[in-house]
Amino acid sequence: MIDLINKIKDFKLTRRSFIGWTSAAAATVAVPVSRGLVAKAEVNKGAEATNGEGVWKTAACWHNCGSRCLNKVLVKDGVVIRQKTDDTHQDSPDFPQQRGCLRGRSQRHQVFNADRLKYPMKRKHWQPGGGKKELRGKDQWVRISWEEAIDHIASETKRISSKYGNESIWVSGGGDIKNAMATVGGYTSSDGTISWGAWLYTYEMLGVGEGLYVQGINDRVDLRNSQLIVLWGANPAWSTMGSATYNYLQAKKAGARFITIDPLYTDSANVFGAEWVPIRPGTDHALALGIMHTLLEEDDPITNPLVKWDFLNKYTVGFDADHMPAGVDKKENFKDYILGTYDKQPKTAEWASEICGVNASTIRYLAREIGGTERVALLTGWAPARINNGEGWVQAFSTLGMMTGHMGSSGNMTGVSCWEYAGNNGPALLTPGGSGLPEIPNAITNVINENQIFDAVLKGKYLQKGEGERNVNIQFIYHGYNAVLQTRSNIMRGIEAHRKVEFIVTNAYALTTTAKYSDIVLPVTTEWEREGAVREGNREILIAWSKIVDPLYEAKSDQEIAKLLIKKLGKNPEEIYPIDEKQQFFNQLAGSTVVKENGKDFEPLCTITAKDIQEWGVKGTPQQGRIGLKEFLDVGIYQVPRKKGDNLGFIAYKDFIDDPVKNPVSSESGKFEIYCKAINEASKKAFTEIAPIPKYEPRTEGYESTFSDWKKKKKGKYPFQVFNPHYLRRSHSTFDNVPQLREAWPNPVYLSRSDADEKGIKTGDTVMLSNEYGKTLRPALVVETLMPGTIALPHGSWVDLDEKDKVDRAGADNMLVGFVPTGLGTSGYNTARCNLEKWEGKPLEEDYKWDQRIIKF
Repeated sequence: MIDLINKIKDFKLTRRSFIGWTSAAAATVAVPVSRGLVAKAEVNKGAEATNGEGVWKTAACWHNCGSRCLNKVLVKDGVVIRQKTDDTHQDSPDFPQQRGCLRGRSQRHQVFNADRLKYPMKRKHWQPGGGKKELRGKDQWVRISWEEAIDHIASETKRISSKYGNESIWVSGGGDIKNAMATVGGYTSSDGTISWGAWLYTYEMLGVGEGLYVQGINDRVDLRNSQLIVLWGANPAWSTMGSATYNYLQAKKAGARFITIDPLYTDSANVFGAEWVPIRPGTDHALALGIMHTLLEEDDPITNPLVKWDFLNKYTVGFDADHMPAGVDKKENFKDYILGTYDKQPKTAEWASEICGVNASTIRYLAREIGGTERVALLTGWAPARINNGEGWVQAFSTLGMMTGHMGSSGNMTGVSCWEYAGNNGPALLTPGGSGLPEIPNAITNVINENQIFDAVLKGKYLQKGEGERNVNIQFIYHGYNAVLQTRSNIMRGIEAHRKVEFIVTNAYALTTTAKYSDIVLPVTTEWEREGAVREGNREILIAWSKIVDPLYEAKSDQEIAKLLIKKLGKNPEEIYPIDEKQQFFNQLAGSTVVKENGKDFEPLCTITAKDIQEWGVKGTPQQGRIGLKEFLDVGIYQVPRKKGDNLGFIAYKDFIDDPVKNPVSSESGKFEIYCKAINEASKKAFTEIAPIPKYEPRTEGYESTFSDWKKKKKGKYPFQVFNPHYLRRSHSTFDNVPQLREAWPNPVYLSRSDADEKGIKTGDTVMLSNEYGKTLRPALVVETLMPGTIALPHGSWVDLDEKDKVDRAGADNMLVGFVPTGLGTSGYNTARCNLEKWEGKPLEEDYKWDQRIIKF
């Protein structure tokens, strides 16, 4: 057995040469080596490093950052001593390396952090039925055994389902826990737009973005054919890791100009040398209308053709009176709305400017650039659609692309460009295999919109979309992997809801916000402690990772936990999990496929021999593939090379443009619907009505709501708009507990110079942001590169609540976001407003110096 204490001393742990545990002493005292502190798992996988340094193994970088990168760890004598990223081939524009970011390279700090939960535990004052529920979030913890924990959960599941029905059990996140609850009668679920904003519920009805993620814009090779790239509310340098920024740079190298439309001058704008058009959050819709009015106003088919009438007439429904659907009022066409023919309010550049804050001359300039340039990529992120009443923005943005004809041809594209498909859309060229597990249906039909979920807990009512109001009595919350209390609207309302129910359980690797407010917390493994997985990262790659360390402390996987619970509830776990996790991993590898050179057909990725199957100890069939199984696992990645003119390119909507009759889009009419009857009808059975054409209306809690009197421009109680940039120190809320990332990327609130000067605030001053939903503190960072009247509060910081004053000191963005369901149920994360004032209390210390949430027994 390795002398772990001496090894740690030999490696000389410091903050910046961190190997495993933030506190070596705490780690060595608390956990025996036999529980997995040694990276002994799967020693046959990996590549020997030079000079006998150890073995390089592919480790998971599994978080929802917007991409997937290659993450390698060097293991020597059972200790992870350092990390690196993709060096499997020479980097080039056509065949770029899949390089990790600072978060992925900090993964070992997360996996081996001193705040890892070691054992199952319960609240000191918890009793069946709730105990002192008001102490959730501030109670002490008591260590319990796995047997005790599962007994408690099974007993409460039976008691609560018997007393209130299975509808009283709300399961968020983890699929494995949903499987467990489905075996005993089902559970209430929740859903929401979260990242996608209004795109999630609208794209199919409008006929745009077929498949949401991958069909809206062209691929990265064709991006180089664009002459102008407009990044509208998209910041890939921060919010999409991997090779996305590099792909954009190839387009710049090929001659493309860039314009960014964003409240903040982003790193993307800086890297691409873009013109910056600052705009108020949630007013993008008004800007789009002002641009489209200018296009109509200045269009001349002969001398200045800005509007592509042939495109509109052939491929769209509802732009003008002559192309309206049968049976609807022709006066409701979009062209007459833009011109103000009937409502007497032309949507001019001046009209739009008053709302969005962009100068009228700049709006006209944008119209001329977008309409007058032959090949334009109109690319938006999901952020502008993460607003209340956001569906109209999706309609307006899409209509702008249709109006200018920037869809369906080389260098022309209009759509969402973010997540792992940023600047590189199209069907995946590689696909992972399935796990081989059966689908487990849920007998309960309750699905609560996440804008309503905390209210539903507190009030016992919610709107079942498409149906109407339903009663519900939530008494048991089980949180899987999602950080629901942290990342959904209105944290204070969420805490109130969590202190009402009778029982809460969370699976967690650290004391996250949801875990903190639970009754029982179960320690789960990270992906480094599991058998392995195969994942996509962009359309051209598959990454396979395998186990790095055995489970730390007493941690178990979500699947192991589900099996224990299913068995304790009197069911057979083998019916739900007929194969083990190793077999599931093997099935993913064996079922992975790669496109052939013809760009149409697929073949197995991995060559698997009878010897491989025997060594793995699994069931399978030998097969011939593109790469050997061991080589794939050792290298950790398979990437399809690309080049101009290959058969793997993608032009969004090309088939539809070539033959709209044979290749209709997903809308009811088969065409792009500027007038969309389906979206209007669906909204009547949802939260608020959406017009069939993209009419502008003030956003609930948007810019107009910052005034007590809009017409007189009299500022109201909450005069500042708040938006939530995704931030490089974390992926949503994940990684926010890593001290090294906290130190590298402090978490300020961004204020404009003019607003700060007016308030007498300097960089470093502690400020309080407050509204009717909550209060939060942050140190100020005063910048010249932010739209005045707006505040940029980075997304995802773990709430740290002063229970006495009800003030969060961590800058948790959802302290300020209201729970306002609108339209089809879009969440309004970027339509929040607040007051800003200098904090007169004790200044905040840098948060990397804060005590970690380390539970000691």
